[in-house]
Amino acid sequence: MYPVLLLTILGVLLALAIGLVVRYFDAPEDAQGDAVRSLMPGANCGGCGFAGCNDYASALLRGEAKPGACHAMSAENLEKLCRLLGVAQEAVGEPLVAVVCCSGDDNHAVHRAFYNGVNDCLNAVLVAGGAKGCSYGCLGLGSCARVCPFGAIEIRPDHIAKIHPNLCRGCGKCVSICPRKVIKLVPRSVPVMVYCSSPNKFAMKKQFCSAACIGCRKCQKASGEDKIFINGFLASVNTEDPPDASIVEVCPAKCLRTICPPTAEAAESVQK
Repeated sequence: MYPVLLLTILGVLLALAIGLVVRYFDAPEDAQGDAVRSLMPGANCGGCGFAGCNDYASALLRGEAKPGACHAMSAENLEKLCRLLGVAQEAVGEPLVAVVCCSGDDNHAVHRAFYNGVNDCLNAVLVAGGAKGCSYGCLGLGSCARVCPFGAIEIRPDHIAKIHPNLCRGCGKCVSICPRKVIKLVPRSVPVMVYCSSPNKFAMKKQFCSAACIGCRKCQKASGEDKIFINGFLASVNTEDPPDASIVEVCPAKCLRTICPPTAEAAESVQK
């Protein structure tokens, strides 16, 4: 009985000591800090440049960061945040959206090998560059989808990543994780993008992908050199002054396409 009694007395004394420490030495409640943290989206995506939402909130409270760096924060919460911090709401840049600039699904891309390893794009690249013949194409193994905090990326059965614009918040985590660098962040106002990333010559592209940009310059001639750039044998959209969506009709390879929002059914499947 003595050990039990001793442990009971020790437990009571420790509880009293903890209570006294909390009562007299606890940090005062920070109402402003709690309010600022409550406005954070909680995605911890790192798109603001900080380790997470709590780190960004702490930087805001210290005056080391400015409101508007969080891509996932709604306009309503941003306005509340500025009022809470007592700062003027600065002009926030246009919202961004991620785009997978590749058309090389299983229906168009040629596979040079069968990959049967870790289901990860980086690991696949380390094994002879991956299974697909085009060294600039999407591998479709889901590294980007796994890091997306908003569930905006769908890996299609035909082994290509598809980003749903109405779910994407433009945090950029998918851009950082993609070993092929085929994912780009563009302003949401851009209506079209070139879904190809290979700068190789036409003959080499067609060996590995039937939907590659052939560098024919038809899109540039139809829209103007200031709206479509040609880098070698690859067209790219001027995101600061993009062409109209109707330009997609002139592309013979059908790799110049609109950035369309998905159907409700597709969005629901991605959220699940």
